[in-house]
Amino acid sequence: MKDITKTEFEVLEALWEDSPASAQDIIQRLNHKKDWHDKTVKTLLSRLVKKQAIDFQKQQRSYMYFPLFERDAYVTKESESLVSRLFKGRVAPLVAGFANTDSLSKTDIDELKALIDKWEQNND
Repeated sequence: MKDITKTEFEVLEALWEDSPASAQDIIQRLNHKKDWHDKTVKTLLSRLVKKQAIDFQKQQRSYMYFPLFERDAYVTKESESLVSRLFKGRVAPLVAGFANTDSLSKTDIDELKALIDKWEQNND
């Protein structure tokens, strides 16, 4: 997985939502959130093909695009990269940063506790 820009990620999100999809389908999905120019989206699709993040199949007169990896795999890779770069591979300082700014909701805390409990059960 090559480095994906913020705008390329938005295009990928549209494909993860439902694929395969034509460029026009993707443009319509993206336009629900903000206005995108057709040419911009087609350029981003081209870049994503070159980065081997997506591929396409020609169907009649259009191209149908699809992602080459799952969203979860990408999120895991990016999360590990973030923790490695900013926190020297340690997750605790990241969570502490959110806790210290009151950014964690009760639901977040409950989910973190459940994850820790599950990890402890599997790693004892």
